[in-house]
Amino acid sequence: MTLRRSLTTETAGDPSLRADVARFLGYYNNLPGPPHQDLGPEAARLLMRQARDLTDPPVGPLAIDRTFAIPGPAGDMTARLFDRRSERTAGPVILFLHGGGFVLGDIETHAPLAAEIARTLDLPVVSLDYRLAPEHPWPAAPDDSEAAARWLAKHGEMIGIPASGLVMMGDSAGGTLATVTAMSLRDRPAAVPVIAQGLLYPAADMARAHPSLRDFADGYFLTRAMLDWFVACYAADLGDVRAAPMRGPLSAMPPAVIVTAECDPIRDQGRAYAAALARAGVPVHFREARGTIHGFATLRKAIPSGIADLSAFLLALKAMIVEADMSTIIGQ
Repeated sequence: MTLRRSLTTETAGDPSLRADVARFLGYYNNLPGPPHQDLGPEAARLLMRQARDLTDPPVGPLAIDRTFAIPGPAGDMTARLFDRRSERTAGPVILFLHGGGFVLGDIETHAPLAAEIARTLDLPVVSLDYRLAPEHPWPAAPDDSEAAARWLAKHGEMIGIPASGLVMMGDSAGGTLATVTAMSLRDRPAAVPVIAQGLLYPAADMARAHPSLRDFADGYFLTRAMLDWFVACYAADLGDVRAAPMRGPLSAMPPAVIVTAECDPIRDQGRAYAAALARAGVPVHFREARGTIHGFATLRKAIPSGIADLSAFLLALKAMIVEADMSTIIGQ
């Protein structure tokens, strides 16, 4: 058997890492078997689903947790609604787009995170099973995400969550899709506006090799080899703004809360996106979770310090949503 990662000793002994992060990496980097990119998509997806209950807390109590269908460009898309309340009047609705490099992940792997978002923000969260690469390469994922956003904006009352505005949220690749969808709805408005972006360690321009890609290329959970595999599977035109939103105009984008992880190969993409939004005059709340790694929001059982990181992110987003929603009401 081969080890999943190299640099095991060096990574575990990195003084910049928190103790619980170092313990997790010491375990993860010594797991037997090939890395995800050598398993192939189906086996890697199964491994991610099987790992969920080992690395993330349970979904927990909610008033509503059910699946339903949203019409999409290639047929019905499965979505899952999480809500701490059984009934809603018109208000903000969150569309959550899961991470996984556009290849892995689904509404099951990210259910604990989506549920926690619903509880903390006290808002309905719709998590979407968009089409995955390589079976469905770009632009299938952004097409599905935009279709779901437009449907929720217009037909949310059909599932009991009438929308006064949308909040686009996502982690990692899902952060890219959330950004791209917000950009599309800015340029061609839906029935209600996107009032905020909530992005967890997003990828904003995969065509550029930032320093963090070199500094954390191996041994820090997400690796450069895995990123290269994701890019190859996704087969996107990296010069297109729907694949690399940093390359498009950012003025008039919705306000954003962005969090990055310090020891993450795509850390600098999130930093660069936050800075570019600020330069474009878009309100941004940016923070960096020090001493931790990509994926901390879905590793809260394995890395307990991630609970506080996620809470800080959600509290900042909650304040931004309240302000943005009030501005929308006043402007009507």
